[in-house]
Amino acid sequence: MRGFRVRRALAAAAVALAAVFGAGGWAAGTQTPLTGPPPGSAAWTADASFGLRLPDPATATPAEVAAFFAGLAPARQDALAVRHPLVVGNLDGAPVPLRYRANALALAAERARELARAVDPALTPQDHAAARTRAERYRTLLDGGRQVLAFDPRGRGQVAEVYGDLTGAARTAVIVPGSDIDLLSFDRAGNPYGTPAGMARALHEATGRQVAVIAWAGYTTPVGLGPDAATEDLARAGADRLTRLLDGLAATTRPQAPATVYCHSYGSVVCGLARPTPARASGVVVLGSPGMGVGSAADLDPRVPLWATARNGSDWIGDVPKVRLFGLGHGADPTAPGFGARPLPATGSHGHNGYFAPGTDSLAAYAAVALGRA
Repeated sequence: MRGFRVRRALAAAAVALAAVFGAGGWAAGTQTPLTGPPPGSAAWTADASFGLRLPDPATATPAEVAAFFAGLAPARQDALAVRHPLVVGNLDGAPVPLRYRANALALAAERARELARAVDPALTPQDHAAARTRAERYRTLLDGGRQVLAFDPRGRGQVAEVYGDLTGAARTAVIVPGSDIDLLSFDRAGNPYGTPAGMARALHEATGRQVAVIAWAGYTTPVGLGPDAATEDLARAGADRLTRLLDGLAATTRPQAPATVYCHSYGSVVCGLARPTPARASGVVVLGSPGMGVGSAADLDPRVPLWATARNGSDWIGDVPKVRLFGLGHGADPTAPGFGARPLPATGSHGHNGYFAPGTDSLAAYAAVALGRA
């Protein structure tokens, strides 16, 4: 009888997962995550103009990339950025200022391409509208000296933006977002604290601008609450990309401590599967988490402190079953006392996207953690 009850409970949990995560429609299918080297890598590796063998973006570690650029004169570094902006701009381990310059060049070139598409008579009106939307996004990223650390126009597009002085700040932080975030949606005026850009700005200001914060939309996120959100395929691919980002920061910046990583919603699954080491992160903070893809904090590196933000009463993520069955779900609740995470308050926050709102206890706690005062 007991075995029957257990099986029935498991089946009920699986049905609940399908009901919650399937709200977006399972018929929508799944996405193929964007992986591998940046666009233009084939031309980069074939470039012998300097009589040098350029590091292969597919195999070279960020430390090897950093060592390569350290041996180049500034003029040669700049020449490579001009010739291969999409590679240099996305190459973890390349000097941070050089990546900013390369990405500005890549954004300008992609904007010109989209403006041409917007008036191409061979394309449809829908294509024209999409091209105008992308061109406008690229224009905003080129305005006002914004510091774009990564830019990839493929697919839904990916981007990473820095708030503060990444090479000079004593402390750094990385925002890892959840579902529905891409090049077009990583910064939305109508949802200021539910996007990585809004979260990064809020944290940067809350620390008195002492912490350099990266808004990282650098992996393929789920769209809606369909199968991608209920499974971990995209998170595994994202974890690899997050690990490479953190390795690149370790190779090119010299803060007092490695970055603190803030993981929102599905982003907490990415962080859990990345299992950052002390060389990569000084701490991990999860918020609005459906689980981390692990059974407890003991499954992560015990040398990296883990904080879990209390769930506010209006956060819908509380309705998601905290189980991992038949390939669905993301495991135990990080806010549960038995999970083993250090608790952070959420007083004053509202909804799934409100934890970084100014005036909340959660944002104040995040700033304390980022400053090393927790």
